[in-house]
Amino acid sequence: MSSEAVVDPGVQSKMDLVESQNTSCNPPPPTSQAAEQSAYDPAVADWLTLTLLPGCGPGTIRKLVDHFGSPGAALAATRRQWSDLSGLGSKQLAAWNCIDECSKTARLLANRTISMGGQLLSIDDAAFPELLREIPDPPAVLYCLGDIGLLTSSSVAMVGSRSATSYGRRVARSLAEGLSREGLTVVSGMALGIDSESHIGALQGRGGTIGVLGCGIDVVYPRQNSSLYHEVKTKGLLISEYPPGTRPEGFRFPARNRIIAGLSKGVVVVEAARKSGSLITAQLGLDFGREIFAVPGQVDSYKSEGAHWLLQQGAQLVMSAADIVAGTSAYYNTCGVGTFDNQPDNNIEQLAPGLEPDAIELLKQLEPYPVSREEVSEKLHLSPARLSELFLYLELEGVVEMGPGDMVRRTV
Repeated sequence: MSSEAVVDPGVQSKMDLVESQNTSCNPPPPTSQAAEQSAYDPAVADWLTLTLLPGCGPGTIRKLVDHFGSPGAALAATRRQWSDLSGLGSKQLAAWNCIDECSKTARLLANRTISMGGQLLSIDDAAFPELLREIPDPPAVLYCLGDIGLLTSSSVAMVGSRSATSYGRRVARSLAEGLSREGLTVVSGMALGIDSESHIGALQGRGGTIGVLGCGIDVVYPRQNSSLYHEVKTKGLLISEYPPGTRPEGFRFPARNRIIAGLSKGVVVVEAARKSGSLITAQLGLDFGREIFAVPGQVDSYKSEGAHWLLQQGAQLVMSAADIVAGTSAYYNTCGVGTFDNQPDNNIEQLAPGLEPDAIELLKQLEPYPVSREEVSEKLHLSPARLSELFLYLELEGVVEMGPGDMVRRTV
């Protein structure tokens, strides 16, 4: 996964990677003393230090600050005082030994963020988004790159499949543009597919967009989104709870999803399978008391099974941006969606077992919605004769349907 990430050269520094707030604090090479003095904010650095302590997540940080009264007081407390606090495990107590080291790293990270044109917001900062502050496990610190004024705007999250259909991509861009023209900020996760289309659509209006990253704010991921990354950085806002240089890893994205849901008055699922991160985000939104919306798709499209299931559970049906605007005018939850059960995701090998390799590759290029054979052929390095043979074979197997003219669609 990290092999597809690149560090933005415009904000790359010489400091070594600090992997995450829950790992060891190897400080990057020192910057100049003058730069440190001009950028250093002791109050923010105290919050940063807590996030960098090994084994100390948002829950532990909240417990420490609530008990001692402030981040600075928690860091100044003795190990004995920490051990007197009930609920701290051995890993959290061991983190006390790393305070000095992590404090140095925090100071350098603060300077690094500011030197790349970014800003740091701690949870007690007046500019920290109120909705996000209210969730059970808010991030203690946000690294920001762009217009932080968007954090206090009315926001709606849009999520969906990375491998979206042409229908899903078109609808996501249209809805996001409509929301943005109504002055709403669109929040999404900068992934391929629905996320990307949502950001692109939002940039066409006046509401703006926020990209919530599962890596450092200076890391472009996925790398195919390099142009979009720079556009959102310039015209919108990129945020992360992870330090600059942090590479994308799978476990970071569910944590990222809680921020997407937490920032927003509602969560819109455009296209999603039954087992997907989009439904995790919707569940989090439900837990936070947000409105849940779903865009209907073709009834036999497995890529819309998750959205259809949400609609069955009572999520609000979306046919236009106006439906979302009306539904978030009073954003308390009314849809009564239940707990999601993750079903195995569909894949070609399971849906159509026994197909030859070329047929499987061809089937992967097809969508539940009609696409042209010419469009499919451009994605595969096969002769026209071989493609015709495969289309006939798949039609006889009952897994594709030939439509009028040059159109074909997948039926599984």
